[in-house]
Amino acid sequence: MFSNVLKAGAVAPALPWSAVSAAVLCAVAAAAQAQESPSARATLEETVVAATRSEQRLSDVIADMTVIDRDQLDQQAGRSLEDVMAKLPGVQITRNGGPGTETGLYLRGASKQHTAVYIDGIRVDVQNGSGGAQWESLPVDLIERIEVLRGPAGAVYGSDALAGVVQVFTKRGTAGVQPFVGVGAGEYGSRKAEAGISGAQGMVDYALGLSYAESHGFDSKNRGVHNEDRDGYTRKSANARVGLQLNADQRLELTALTSRTNAGYDASKSVKDDRGLRALDAYGLSWTAQWTERFRTRLSVSESTNRYETSGTSTYEAETRLRTMLLQNEWLLGPGTLSLALERREDTLENTGLKNTSHKDRDQTGVAIGYGAKFGAHSVQLNARSDEDSDFGRKNTGGIGYAWAFAPQWRATASTSTGFRVPSLYQRFSDYGDPALAPEESLNKEIGLRWADQGNHLGVTLYRNKLQNLVSYEKGLGSCGKTSCYVNVERAQLQGITLTGAYRTGRLKWYGSVDFQNPTNEATGKLLERRSRRFATLGVDAAVHGWTLGGEMQAASRRYNAKDEQVMSLGGYTLFNLSASTQVARDLTLTARIDNLMDRAYTLAQDYATPGRTFWVGLKWLPR
Repeated sequence: MFSNVLKAGAVAPALPWSAVSAAVLCAVAAAAQAQESPSARATLEETVVAATRSEQRLSDVIADMTVIDRDQLDQQAGRSLEDVMAKLPGVQITRNGGPGTETGLYLRGASKQHTAVYIDGIRVDVQNGSGGAQWESLPVDLIERIEVLRGPAGAVYGSDALAGVVQVFTKRGTAGVQPFVGVGAGEYGSRKAEAGISGAQGMVDYALGLSYAESHGFDSKNRGVHNEDRDGYTRKSANARVGLQLNADQRLELTALTSRTNAGYDASKSVKDDRGLRALDAYGLSWTAQWTERFRTRLSVSESTNRYETSGTSTYEAETRLRTMLLQNEWLLGPGTLSLALERREDTLENTGLKNTSHKDRDQTGVAIGYGAKFGAHSVQLNARSDEDSDFGRKNTGGIGYAWAFAPQWRATASTSTGFRVPSLYQRFSDYGDPALAPEESLNKEIGLRWADQGNHLGVTLYRNKLQNLVSYEKGLGSCGKTSCYVNVERAQLQGITLTGAYRTGRLKWYGSVDFQNPTNEATGKLLERRSRRFATLGVDAAVHGWTLGGEMQAASRRYNAKDEQVMSLGGYTLFNLSASTQVARDLTLTARIDNLMDRAYTLAQDYATPGRTFWVGLKWLPR
């Protein structure tokens, strides 16, 4: 089943994979012999919601998940959200220049439109182009926590979650008053400022935040005819999260986030100053009621708007409005939880490229049922969902997961699940579209093994996700009458092995992940464009005399830039990063970073530049 992945992992043209493998094996051996430390026993249980849309302990989740908290985000000060995501297991990114420019995120080798993204439970997506969240619009400074679920989750979330789900959360106010202020500066004239306040008193809790970031940037293209200027960006963002505890059992919550980005980019064969303007607005209102000790209800309504326009070489405008309504009920039944959800989604696209404006809307109505339970050493998770799409009719999805805690600290998992994505409105009704496009579908199977000991952990996950009816923009095919059209032509197989781990020895905390994957187009047998067969992040943090010092390696093997290439035009690379932080005064923390220490030249997209060696220094005041 995974023979192709193992064969791919045996070739090492761009990375020191023998050293990587040795490091992983040494870590496994050390963990197998380790004894539980007193500090490890004190680690609190972490709860998540991304796996099932219901709160559960992270240690009980059967799915493959990663969680990033605010402390971890603070250690990445000066980086964009997509750069933070690029360090996670199973994640690679591509970008047409610096932060703020067009960004793609590949989760387990799948394209960005195959990952469903939420902000405080509010779905964000675009119906323009191929679809997918606009990662370049999300302000990392206002984010408190990120949950990343790898693997199809259509039976829980409906359309789009063929590869996984990312849930982003902003801060929620707690008792007292807690302000914060942060400033930072770095290479390329980069600067940022952030401020906010949160708290709770009586029935009301609140959290408010503001963020501003800018950079002079660098010339985003490194070859060909283009405007040889510095392509900088600005981003202005704000958020609010206000809760009202009506009584001991009922709560209302209002969430709002807005972000405006203006980024320079270089269009092909142009010497004009091209600008890309992105606007993201997300608003949500939710009500939760705990009717009895064993029964609760959640009702939410939300709307997100993504607007994109360009100036310079050409003028282009597109706006997606997405409305959702969710009613979810949960019952504690025996050793588990039964959930029943009714969800409505409505999409609208305003785009001058649509042939017929009567086809600018679509909607889906879904009913989902799930049951998760733990029977001693055994756990199960069952989910089924049926969606009625206004254009494609009924689509059914399902998922089954099983976990067995066969020994202390050891757990084996197995699961299978399906997912689907209906083509975007632009793919069907634009000048380059085809109304007859069929939905994309996926079938995923995976097994995993994990050792965890109160904060220390090691894990391995093997997966195979088969995708069919993939929508592709193809030259010389399709019925749109243009040189290139959107058509259903591809079948892909995304299979791989992910190794993850974190282990503390004294003052040192070791962490890392290594991915061996083989995301291929089954029609051609070739690797999908801009995706590596091997990539890794390995690092260590050390506590020394009041300082937290960190060293990190990021590496990826070579890639194709485009599907029709005969040779891999994007070379492999290895980057080294350093970080340091300390408390310089009461409630005042200094953070410094050096990224790409060796000033390595590398490429994420052909003809587009990436940052060289960069420095960042920041201060954050946060009363404890």
